[in-house]
Amino acid sequence: MSRPSRRSRGTVTVQDVARAAGVSAMTVSRVVNGGSNVRETTRQAVLEAIATLNYSPNSAARSLAAGEATQIGLLYSNPSAAYLSQFLIGALAAARRAGCHLVLEACEGERADEQAEATRQFASTSVEGVILPPPLSEAAPVRAELETAGIPWVSVAMGLPPERSLNVRIDDAAAAAAMTRHLIDLGHRRIGFIRGNPNQTSSAERHRGFVEAVEAAGLDVKAMPVEQGYFTFRSGIVAAERLLDRKDPPTAIFASNDDMAAAAVGVAHRRGLHVPQDISIVGFDDTSLATTMWPELTTVRQPIAAMAESALTLLLARLRAHRAGTTDKLEEQVLDHELILRESSGPPPGAARPPAAGKKSWR
Repeated sequence: MSRPSRRSRGTVTVQDVARAAGVSAMTVSRVVNGGSNVRETTRQAVLEAIATLNYSPNSAARSLAAGEATQIGLLYSNPSAAYLSQFLIGALAAARRAGCHLVLEACEGERADEQAEATRQFASTSVEGVILPPPLSEAAPVRAELETAGIPWVSVAMGLPPERSLNVRIDDAAAAAAMTRHLIDLGHRRIGFIRGNPNQTSSAERHRGFVEAVEAAGLDVKAMPVEQGYFTFRSGIVAAERLLDRKDPPTAIFASNDDMAAAAVGVAHRRGLHVPQDISIVGFDDTSLATTMWPELTTVRQPIAAMAESALTLLLARLRAHRAGTTDKLEEQVLDHELILRESSGPPPGAARPPAAGKKSWR
């Protein structure tokens, strides 16, 4: 979808979103209100239009009990459209239940001064609290501007939150270790790893979990090739090409998110490799992409929508505490992850294949 010219937040209507997404206004309403009778591709198109246009759906219950906040901001910059769509689903659902007005704003700059300026402008609006999904959850200029403005914020997927902050995450290291053990249990001894963007703590944590699982299995970590990615599809292509160009290429690739894993599957197919017969490829997040590609992706399910909902709930509680004069303290929620086994993982070439089984998951 091409990015339309920016317009003031108050002039964007449900009809504008409908036109941008190529659907009816009723369909937009169903998506905003969490309706289940919407095709996933349609839902993705509507959520992308909402994010692109900065559409802020108003709840019918604008006035909350006990003087609750009505304007909650969501400042985002994420290279994965699939991740952002899932995050918006959770944030919109939580805002609807709480009676909030969710205000969306993109922070497109990568330089510190650009991030600070975008946050400063956002803070000058009527938002009373801000949700920061990754990677902005770890952007120091963004947090500093919000602190200066006296606006409470909650980070999502931040590895080392400050003492007085709110944070929602999963145990990335444990999740990555579980996926690595799955590949080792299948018989893989040369596992390639694609790291995520180095500006996010989750990238280091996922790599740490991978290393710990390899060492716990008595395998040589140095024999496991690692390539740098940036959580984007394009970076996954580059990393997968490098892994498969090696003289002794891996029999499995573990990518730090689904976008990069999907890219690796595409590279394998282009080289005439069958997944998983010739190479297993697994991801992380369990976004909608994982089940709209072939073969469907074995991945770690990170409850992205639930994390957004928890973030908004924590933020509203912090705002209530401020009104009551309660002192701030670190409050963190660690949500469960699941290992979702699908068709993209199997034993290495030449190994005995287990009997066919349906989809499995476990924490």
